[in-house]
Amino acid sequence: MKALILVDLQNDFLPGGALAVSGGDEVIPIANQVQKHFELVVATQDWHPADHGSFASNHEGREPGQVIDLNGLDQVLWPVHCVENTPGAAFVDGFDTSRVDRVFQKGTDPGIDSYSAFYDNDHKTSTGLAEYLRKKRVTDVYIMGLATDYCVKYTALDALGEGFRTFVIEDGCRGVELQPGDVDQTYADVSLARAELEYNPATELETGLARFVVERTS
Repeated sequence: MKALILVDLQNDFLPGGALAVSGGDEVIPIANQVQKHFELVVATQDWHPADHGSFASNHEGREPGQVIDLNGLDQVLWPVHCVENTPGAAFVDGFDTSRVDRVFQKGTDPGIDSYSAFYDNDHKTSTGLAEYLRKKRVTDVYIMGLATDYCVKYTALDALGEGFRTFVIEDGCRGVELQPGDVDQTYADVSLARAELEYNPATELETGLARFVVERTS
């Protein structure tokens, strides 16, 4: 079975939000369009407590974009975003969730971030997504959403690590690009994880395919 993972389509990541991703609003129609091609659709939400350690405002003298040590791991500091039970953490208006079978919330522990839909950043705590997909007999996962160079990237790498054939729908992703080239580096990093980039015309998105596809080859 093929599953679609829709990553963090939340208000704070769209233009005008607390951690706006340029062009983030452009992926919402694509998310709605491709869902019909999958038997199983799941979504993720950043769901942070207000005292989360990734927020720059929780570290005196620190600014967004700086990197600190957070409980032994490098942590990029971000503006306050996607605080649980706030409008910024809600799914975007216009995002059709009627086909979403389950929502997996991440980043709930104030002491560690969680970019991946599968694990916290230390890989010690699972969200339960891998187990859920296996229970549903999923073999292939297609990933899209926000942002390419963080939550999409680490979701793809962990999907590969869990043994799923993994595809990233590039048309349906937009990146933060804290540093120029971060999005291109994302695809290079996934390729190093024994993946392969394939090209398909953008018009094939209508059939559930991607313009750029990242696929496990072993």
